[in-house]
Amino acid sequence: MSNDGKRFAGKTAVVTGGASGIGLAILRRLLAESAAVVCADVDPERLRTVEAEFESDSILCVQTDVTKEREIEELVRSAVGRFGVLDCAFNAAGASRPGYLVDLTEEAWDYTVDLCLKGVFLCMKHQARQMLAQGAGGAIVNIASLNAHVPMHAGAAYASAKAGVEMLTRNGALEWTDQGVRVNAVLPGLVQTPLTRRHFGNPEALAAFKARIPLGRPAQPEEIAGPALFLASEDATYVSGASLLVDGAWAVSGYPDMRPFRGTPKWRAGSEIA
Repeated sequence: MSNDGKRFAGKTAVVTGGASGIGLAILRRLLAESAAVVCADVDPERLRTVEAEFESDSILCVQTDVTKEREIEELVRSAVGRFGVLDCAFNAAGASRPGYLVDLTEEAWDYTVDLCLKGVFLCMKHQARQMLAQGAGGAIVNIASLNAHVPMHAGAAYASAKAGVEMLTRNGALEWTDQGVRVNAVLPGLVQTPLTRRHFGNPEALAAFKARIPLGRPAQPEEIAGPALFLASEDATYVSGASLLVDGAWAVSGYPDMRPFRGTPKWRAGSEIA
């Protein structure tokens, strides 16, 4: 097992959602381990912040909407144009618009599923095409969620999309592992990121989460980055199609009841024609 801190020397990685949260933690860890990194994010201001933080020839920032196929194609072309090759990819872009099933709008469903599931599909498709064309293999790591296994109130779209990411991961492993491209997923529990700040701003909600996490606390993004890099590294050459829970043992205890913090459904029987 490599322990010199340079497992990714000479490697090029793409990180989607790379300008914040888990994606940014992965990016920082890759740079620390000597990789060249392409940071893809939809937010131009966050990308400028990343560029200012690192000011390195080993990083390229590309504004990318992962739900647009042409932008994913351009992202991969940019990576190869700048660094010559694509060795690994981390698909961390994601967000949600929550709502109870009886309240959830088609727009909110489409936003969440397109970003969290369609976006991963498009990224995998074009990342794998490049890796297969190179003929030297590669590794793709998708950031799914504990919610791929555990439903949550007002989270049907997100949980369904993340369950889809887990199956996409397995299907990619089935189709590409024999050609040297490994595909795995990390399933985080509660992680303190900008996207989960509503939980951390509500002491009662945070206490409900902590009560279900045997480790007794949420994760920091860096604690997801380490397992993600392991799956992409030479230390995991016999791992493909796996789903790695990184949740402080949360999955063994179940999801908290979030209804006290989400309120009640707005829809009521008889209030409108179904």
